Amino acid sequence: MKIYIDGEYFEKQDAKVSVFDHGLLYGDGVFEGIRVYGGKIFKREEHIDRLWDSAKAIWLDIPMTKEKMVEDMEQTVALNEIKDGYIRLVVTRGIGDLGLDPAKCKTPSVIIIATGISLYPPEMYEKGLEIVTVNTPRNHPAAVSPRIKSLNYLSSILAKIEGKQAGCAEVLMLNNRGEIAECSADNVFLVRKGRLLTPPPDAGILEGVTRNCVIDLAREAGIEVMEIPLTKYDAYVADECFLTGSAAEVIPVVKIDGRSIGNGKPGPITKQLKELFVKLTQS
Repeated sequence: MKIYIDGEYFEKQDAKVSVFDHGLLYGDGVFEGIRVYGGKIFKREEHIDRLWDSAKAIWLDIPMTKEKMVEDMEQTVALNEIKDGYIRLVVTRGIGDLGLDPAKCKTPSVIIIATGISLYPPEMYEKGLEIVTVNTPRNHPAAVSPRIKSLNYLSSILAKIEGKQAGCAEVLMLNNRGEIAECSADNVFLVRKGRLLTPPPDAGILEGVTRNCVIDLAREAGIEVMEIPLTKYDAYVADECFLTGSAAEVIPVVKIDGRSIGNGKPGPITKQLKELFVKLTQS
């Protein structure tokens, strides 16, 4: 495996960052998770734009152009002979010292990893997930905006631990108002009476690239989409539920907090949108 770090390529065992990098010391940086299908980077412009937005929001200057970053990603994918896989694109504040002052980090660091990924077992895509609501809330939007895809994922990790203790591979996280926000790493959709429902950006979510892609596919298919505040009640009485994410793609949910969703099996709209998404990735 060849890993890109600041313009050079290293073997996996030799790919290292400084212990004084603020990405390691403080989670000071941003990242993107991007899929590769058929050797092509999926929705690369959308991911790059979001990375730049996240960096701007935390006063981080990415030390290259968007065009150069795309070129380096494509080179990394080619060197690793990735046909269907995953890119982890990371920009840290860079090397500083043990103090918080970001001004002491002179040069941001760019890391590109291209590899395979399998977030959930194949049978879960066929039979569906069981998820639980956790006590760990989504980050308060008045603190660090959840729309920033930062390196600090501690709240999601704590939520994931709660889910694993309950025997679930994914969890449902609420915002500071007690509304549904998202999962530990995925966006959430409900289907009710033929309409597709999902939390709006101001619910404290990361606006997923796959989420937006599925919304577009649904509208093109004539399915009404509503971005509205949702509660656990809405989830419990939904006809269908599914999650989206770059790593997860589109995966059905058949049980939430012990309650079966619909008939307890992946529903027709979920299946339709999953098929449309797969076709899009193969086009």
